[in-house]
Amino acid sequence: MILSHLAAATFIVAVATGPLVEAPVSRLSLQQRDAATRVFMRSATDCIARRVASDGRFHKDDPSTNLGELIVDAVPKCLASVRAMIDAHDRYFGEGSGEEFFMGVYLDALPNAVIKAIEKGGEEAGPAPLSGTK
Repeated sequence: MILSHLAAATFIVAVATGPLVEAPVSRLSLQQRDAATRVFMRSATDCIARRVASDGRFHKDDPSTNLGELIVDAVPKCLASVRAMIDAHDRYFGEGSGEEFFMGVYLDALPNAVIKAIEKGGEEAGPAPLSGTK
């Protein structure tokens, strides 16, 4: 719970202060870019997990039942956080990399990340690290 509030506060401060707080992207290491983008990835994953868990069709005894359909229905309701994740990925890894990441690595890992987030009450960090992407 505190982690989600911290992530939200970080996002608000970053938006409010703009580029004054951000180091030039070219100076950031891969690990720093991963960490900067992970905040947005965590937010999107947590939003989707909350939507899936609150859907009446979700079965706690067998979370994989209809999971794909539940995720598809949840994503439009979490569009702001998904878009922020894609934009952050573009900013740190290059234009166009965000949609490629979302449509590939992120969506592949999302079902497992959603189940883990639901089991841990939304504290799951999200899908696999971004390392190795553009």
